[in-house]
Amino acid sequence: MINGHGDDLYKYNVEVKSNFSSNIYSHADLSGLKKYLAGRMDVIGSYPEPEPYSLEKALAEECGIEANEIMVTNGATEAIYLAARLTNEKLAGSGINLISMPTFSEYADACRMAGGKTMSSESGYRGEATHWMCNPNNPTGTVIGGKELLNIAAESKNDIFVIDQSYEHYTTLKLISDREAADAGNIILIHSMTKQFCIPGLRLGYVTAAPQLISRLKALRHPWSVNALAIEAGLYLIQNKEKAISDVGGLLDEAQRLRNELNKIDGVSVRPTMTNFMLASLKGRKAADLKEFLVNSYGILIRDASNFEGLDSSYFRVAAQTRAENDMLVMAIKDFMSHDCYRQQDK
Repeated sequence: MINGHGDDLYKYNVEVKSNFSSNIYSHADLSGLKKYLAGRMDVIGSYPEPEPYSLEKALAEECGIEANEIMVTNGATEAIYLAARLTNEKLAGSGINLISMPTFSEYADACRMAGGKTMSSESGYRGEATHWMCNPNNPTGTVIGGKELLNIAAESKNDIFVIDQSYEHYTTLKLISDREAADAGNIILIHSMTKQFCIPGLRLGYVTAAPQLISRLKALRHPWSVNALAIEAGLYLIQNKEKAISDVGGLLDEAQRLRNELNKIDGVSVRPTMTNFMLASLKGRKAADLKEFLVNSYGILIRDASNFEGLDSSYFRVAAQTRAENDMLVMAIKDFMSHDCYRQQDK
């Protein structure tokens, strides 16, 4: 289960002025949605739909697929756990799950909870398996083109590919479409309305796949897993063509500028990224110390990435914000790196 993640504001008594810890853009205008939901509060007095039929129908029309090729979930996380239960059933394959590290830890946790075995994608395993892919990948920001992934899936028709596209709206590269996922037959494509519309508190996601896969996933879903306000929010966002991030290209340009500025700091190294977020490491210092220093001294929150499998205590992750906030982050990290008291002793 999740232990250590971004957006952990609840841990701190200080005012967080700038939140770099979540990959979700923190400056989206949610005023229209808030006003709409304020007028729909009566729905909390009744049970929601046992299955979110109305939202699934609206999303299917929006995505250009059939209603039996989509399933709405309580965030992308529910979709991950349902996919793990499905793919680790005896009739679903070998029970081997191949995961490329570092990536979102919930894939491995969900597979273990479902009784499956996890192995690294780089292990050399060649038997039937379920392949778990985060694309764009969290925390590295790398992206694989949709055509390449479709070719990989087509070459291994007996395998299942769970492809998490939660951050698809934070890149301009062409990824797998819903129609392509449904036609493939062995792809479970996960989406996050939470991240698309910057509403992490509402928990909304959905899966697109071939009808036979969707049917089996729905058989595993708990009734009333998506609450009434979340359904209302989803319908509003689709019907009103809401766009939480007005200028994705501008955000990505600013992310590259931030990466370049961070890389100029002695002792800081930032990996290349194709999204708004990036993975960085410190030389001779711990990310946990940097996190505490930034939040207590500057009111800036970052993501300590040391709990991602395959990363050590030096790694942290940040997501680009406004230019002014990004400049403040660079200055604050320079300040941290100038303090010898945070330097790790050479062994």
